[in-house]
Amino acid sequence: MPKTDFLKDLASQLTESVPSHLSTLKKDFEKNCHRILTKTFAKFDLVTREEFDIQTKVLARTRKKLEELEAHVKSLEEKLKGKHRAG
Repeated sequence: MPKTDFLKDLASQLTESVPSHLSTLKKDFEKNCHRILTKTFAKFDLVTREEFDIQTKVLARTRKKLEELEAHVKSLEEKLKGKHRAG
């Protein structure tokens, strides 16, 4: 769910808690609530679930590549040690 939809939904939920006989205040309250929530959440260093999942996949691929490179380096070191002993 995009951040703006989340904030609109949250503002709507808060607005629903306002008694129905105060309907003229509800719209102003919802606008102000959405504005305040947007401003407050903008201060946080947040990412969406989608961005988090993408970065998790990137990290997994990077980790796999690092493990492959470490194994390759170890193999080359072993070959170098073998040549050094034979020489």
